[in-house]
Amino acid sequence: MSIELEHVSFTYSKGTPYEKEVLHDISLTIEKGEFVAIIGHTGSGKSTLIQHLNGLLHPTKGKALLDGTDLSGKTKEARAARGKVGMVFQYPEHQLFAETVYEDVAFGPRNLGLTEDEVEQRVREALQFVGLDYDALAQRSPFNLSGGQMRRVAIAGVVSMKPDYLILDEPSAGLDPGARRDVFREILSLYKKQGIGIIMVTHSMEDALQFANRLLVVYDGRIIMDGKPAALFRERRKELQDVGLDIPEIYKLKDALRAKGLAIPETVTDTASLLKEIRKRKGLK
Repeated sequence: MSIELEHVSFTYSKGTPYEKEVLHDISLTIEKGEFVAIIGHTGSGKSTLIQHLNGLLHPTKGKALLDGTDLSGKTKEARAARGKVGMVFQYPEHQLFAETVYEDVAFGPRNLGLTEDEVEQRVREALQFVGLDYDALAQRSPFNLSGGQMRRVAIAGVVSMKPDYLILDEPSAGLDPGARRDVFREILSLYKKQGIGIIMVTHSMEDALQFANRLLVVYDGRIIMDGKPAALFRERRKELQDVGLDIPEIYKLKDALRAKGLAIPETVTDTASLLKEIRKRKGLK
């Protein structure tokens, strides 16, 4: 199973004085089971790109396909294909709309035509998956929850649809460190247990390095880099900096330690491994 973009270009306000081409001839394949991070400065086209991956936007030129089905189509097959790609927007609590947590999470499964017993089961499973207590929260207003809980309810609403792909636009934006850890724990659990594809837009180079196994760099509506996060951060840092992007702090720290004479291997990409290497080279246990 794969999402494919074939020579996709997209123009906002086509045929008006405000016409602007935002995506330029993008070809891309994302397989189910990949964890893809997408980075790029503000205005680079990241959000426009991901909205083509589930049919929210339709290409001005080219095609967006899921397993060969055109996502811009109006057929039953196209609607089913779009339903396999869930999206959680930046500040997803703004997606919440129902009077209770239950009704919000149940909205998607009901639209699939499931029975009420099946809907309830989906809601229970989705809330449990994101670490929320069904009995305590199902009948509460989602707007009376904490920011982290609201974010998880929004994710539960997408999870309840059992998508094959989950698109996340800045999933940790505005969260405190504790809520951020909780949200990423649930995302990683979903990724590992259900084997879905994760596509995450992020401004955090650390998150891209820590969680993703593939990194796309978007600049001026084009994908200018595509590869393993560690390799791109290590080998193409000047190109990243030239397009206004930074590298993870751990790479800067490794540079500083090497300047002090510690031979830290390039393969070290996380704090625990870095501390282990420092102790090793300092002769500490």
